[in-house]
Amino acid sequence: MVQTKPYPTVPLEPMAVPTGQAAERARAFHDVMARRRTVRDFDPRPLPDGVLDWAVRTAATAPSGAHVQPWRFVVVTDPDRKRRLREAAEREEREFYGRRASPEWLAALAPLGTDWRKPFLETAPAVIVVFEVHKGPRTPRPYYTKESVGIAVGLLLATLHQAGLATLTHTPSPMRFLNEVCERPEEERAAYVIPVGYPAPDARVPDLRRKELEDVVVRL
Repeated sequence: MVQTKPYPTVPLEPMAVPTGQAAERARAFHDVMARRRTVRDFDPRPLPDGVLDWAVRTAATAPSGAHVQPWRFVVVTDPDRKRRLREAAEREEREFYGRRASPEWLAALAPLGTDWRKPFLETAPAVIVVFEVHKGPRTPRPYYTKESVGIAVGLLLATLHQAGLATLTHTPSPMRFLNEVCERPEEERAAYVIPVGYPAPDARVPDLRRKELEDVVVRL
């Protein structure tokens, strides 16, 4: 149902962080998040009970245009469905690497060592498929959909990392096959495929360096 009347208001309950601790808290969070890496080698061991629910709850606290909350998080743990997801994703990825991607794009990906093979979609104990929810028979028109869902996914990744779990953001294109695999209606459009789990004991990641602060900030 579309909200047409103004929302009632309630008193704000801000976090009471002493001024002297603000920068240190920000730095502590940075130090945790700076260790986050995209992982492609997962341990198949099960996840702790409740951790995915809390991660999705946190993601769903994200701001959204007109407070429409245009997201759906489909948590896939069934082995057969994960197999189907992988097979369909790899069909699209073979097309991408073989025909769709430009030479420039393939050159940009080459240092990461990625290709059309996506075994992590099966080995990870869970895969979260994030859908944008557009206007449909039971859903209102969303506003700033991609921006809203992108913020929610950022919170999702941060929460899972805080819980000691590894993730990967996979975006096969096109993604309409995910509606069939995940049994979602037409008005929902897949945006992210996120395998979740513990990294494999022998997992390795590229030795990447992030840009320095002065390369990404502009002070006016």
